[in-house]
Amino acid sequence: MTITEAVAGIREKILQAALRSGRNPDDIRLMGVSKFHGISEIEEAWQGGIRLFGESRVQEAADKFAGFTAGHPGAELHLIGSLQRNKAKAAYTLFDYIQSVDREALITCLGDLTANQDRPLGILLEFHTGEETKTGFPDEDSLCRAVEQVLSYPGLALRGLMTMAPYTDDTRIIRASFRALSGARNRLEARFPDCDWSCLSMGMSSDFEIAIEEGSTIIRIGTALFGERRT
Repeated sequence: MTITEAVAGIREKILQAALRSGRNPDDIRLMGVSKFHGISEIEEAWQGGIRLFGESRVQEAADKFAGFTAGHPGAELHLIGSLQRNKAKAAYTLFDYIQSVDREALITCLGDLTANQDRPLGILLEFHTGEETKTGFPDEDSLCRAVEQVLSYPGLALRGLMTMAPYTDDTRIIRASFRALSGARNRLEARFPDCDWSCLSMGMSSDFEIAIEEGSTIIRIGTALFGERRT
């Protein structure tokens, strides 16, 4: 199966999941998770209609996308992997959004970095909803403190939340993880109504249909789009 064919198949599944849950499929963005995949595969994904890409490592993304985005107007790049503070400046230069904002120290670093910049940096706060090996804010109280901290920095643009469900075949556990994120977003929106909560990033190749049913607006697809990752 070509990447273009894979895109078409994923979009059909997005449509069906949206219909099952009474949602508009146009409200769901398909991210191509291109980590460990080369520029030729990224180009093929672009030709297949992918405009949003996700990378986990700053240097790998820089090597691949520094020239790509300039030649492909409309391309959008998100960091979805853990960000160390010593890579923050490079990340700001390269990425449109940092989805993996998972601790207060990182908010401080990014806030200071963007204080006098013209371009606001879009961020999502990562919420820990069950995957034991992953990072993220552990509860809603810590999320609230993070929101207040983000709002104190004019160079940061809060856009929503992200999570990763546990690695399991138990769909009840997966669904509970996604519902936890949706519920947290709803409660934060009530508490901070002037913030932009439009992005709910959850769902990957193995569970994106469940994520859509639970309200995801960004699904992060790697294997189902590009095939098995390179090592």
